[in-house]
Order: sequence, then structure tokens, then C-alpha cells
Amino acid sequence: MPKVPSVWTVLSMLEWATAYFEENEVKSPRFSIEWLLADVLSIKRLDLYLEYDRPLSSAELEKLRPLVKRRAGHEPLQYITGETDFYNVKIKVEPGVLIPRQETEELVDWILQSYPKDAELNVLDIGTGSGCIPIALKNERPNWNIYATDISPQALDIAKTNAELNSTEIHLQQDDLFSPKAFQDTSFHLIISNPPYILRSEKSGLDEEVKKYEPELALFCESTEKMYGALEELSRSKLSEDGDLFLELHEDYSEEVHQLFKTRGWNGTIKNDYSGKPRFFKGEKSKTSS
Repeated sequence: MPKVPSVWTVLSMLEWATAYFEENEVKSPRFSIEWLLADVLSIKRLDLYLEYDRPLSSAELEKLRPLVKRRAGHEPLQYITGETDFYNVKIKVEPGVLIPRQETEELVDWILQSYPKDAELNVLDIGTGSGCIPIALKNERPNWNIYATDISPQALDIAKTNAELNSTEIHLQQDDLFSPKAFQDTSFHLIISNPPYILRSEKSGLDEEVKKYEPELALFCESTEKMYGALEELSRSKLSEDGDLFLELHEDYSEEVHQLFKTRGWNGTIKNDYSGKPRFFKGEKSKTSS
């Protein structure tokens, strides 16, 4: 345990908690305490550096201590504070939904860049989780009609809350990808999914905070072929003739997904994320796949 300072200021808390998190092998220790302290003080994280000498009140310390303890146990920051930023919207999260990733923001950006701003599209997000993808899209393209499904009632409740929080209208419905029944009378110009794509055999290699806290239902799939095969079947039946499919992928199985769609008559493109990893797939139905 690092030495406790005689006076708690913003700076002394940053230094003490960083050392404490390092001892507990917490990922991004300095960033972690910046996130938590900024949340408790209701200021922006970067503004902490303008208030180095600010003393922390007993009430602020009382509020901060349990948060620091939870983070030392490797609980994700987003679950501790209950929210995160995602592509210009605020998303509430809790342990029943996957925490939105930066890579998924890249997927949203690719989608937005693929259509003119005045396009009017029917859009379906499969496995919406917190609702981050459809809410971000609706925020940027208010004229799009956006639908979203998830198998988890808890996830749908959170997605509904997030849609209301961001003043966006999303049509939500519970559905099972492997036995789909939602929105049967609707055709879509665009279908999106960031599905569970980690194999259970990979669980031991995940970060502690992922495998210990995030929902298995949103993380793991039985097989790449089964998961993306089901997405292909649904998309083939629900996409309009000139529609597009955008998917997030496991970097190690991107070529497997690409080949699956190719053998089923799709034209597809793999796109790398900013780290250079093959992360996204865009598919178009060929005339023979309809």
C-alpha cells in the first residue's frame, strides 16, 4: 500500500491512487483515477490538471473511496460510473450489457461516410446491447428510420433508456438471431451487427475485467460459422436488393467470415481498424444470392 498523504488534494490523490492501482495490476492506472476523480468532482478529466492544489472534501473522499476499491478489483470504469461516451452521445451501461468499444465507433464512422447526408434509410441493428450503434446513427442522421433487436430484455431496457437520454427514436424489439421473428414486414437498406464473436476457448486469454464483469451472452459464440451464418441468412432475407450489410469481426477470423459470405454469393470487403487489424466487413448481395 502506498504511503497515505497528510493532505488529500487532487494531485496527491492522483499520485496515491496511481501507485495503488499499479500494485493491484489495474489496467491504465493513471487514467483510471483520472476518470473516477473527474466523475466525483463533476468536471472534465483534463480539467483536473487546472486544479492540482484543490483540497478534497470529506464528502468527496467518502464518495471516491468505494469507487477506487471497486477499480482495484478490476471492475471496468464504465460500470463503476455507469456511463461512457460513444460517438457524440452519452451511453449508460451496467453489467448486463457490453461496454461500447472504440473500434465500434470506427464502424459507425464508416457507415456514416458510406451514405449521403440526405439519404433516407431503413436500418436494422442486430444484437444492439446498450443501443450505442443505432443511437449514434440516429443522432447523426435524424431522417433514418432505425430498428434494433436483442435477445436480452435487460439490454433492451438499457437501450430504451439510452434512446430517451439522447432524445432519439429507435424501434426496439426482443428477438433471437437463430429464430428471428422481429420486424417481419419491414425491408432494410442497411443491416448492422456487432455480434458475440469470441470463442469460449479464448476466455482464459481475456483481460480480467472483461471475463470477470462483462456479460458472456454478449461476448461468446459457439462458432464463427454458426454466428455469421445466421447473420447471413437473416440479412439475405431482410435486405433490400441494393442494401448493405456492415459487421464487426474478430480479427483472427475475418477471412473465415469473408469466405463464408463469398461462398453464399455475396460481394464483400474487409476493412482494418485504426490499429491495422481486420475488424469490419461490408457485404452486398449479388443478384444470385437473393
